[in-house]
Amino acid sequence: MSIGRDPHAMTDGAVVWEIRNPDGASMGLEFARARLDGYATLLVHAAPSRIEVVVRDAAGALLASAEDLEAEGATPMSRLTVREGSIQRENVWPDDSDIGLPVILPGGEVGILISWWNAEDHSSWRWQIELANSV
Repeated sequence: MSIGRDPHAMTDGAVVWEIRNPDGASMGLEFARARLDGYATLLVHAAPSRIEVVVRDAAGALLASAEDLEAEGATPMSRLTVREGSIQRENVWPDDSDIGLPVILPGGEVGILISWWNAEDHSSWRWQIELANSV
């Protein structure tokens, strides 16, 4: 998939997403930090109820940030979207439009969402991600 043609692209280079839980320890805890292609939208699995997010380009320049992004409702995924230097959080049950998006896991591993299913009453779900590495 070419980032330059992807509707979710923020930039054609790599970016670093830093997600912190401001409520952990005395100064907060890092939840995940990952370098990935320049997607403007990604999914976060099992995000804390409140997060701070910073997105930087490969050189370290700030692209977007947000504080106090609180969860609205209990869902297994949060969708983070960069818009004009800010970041919006939406807690979601992924749908077909989310297939192909990166999913950042606690700790910072990133995979691509390949499939998602959930029961209509949200009592269960099943999903697949693809993890890959290039040298």
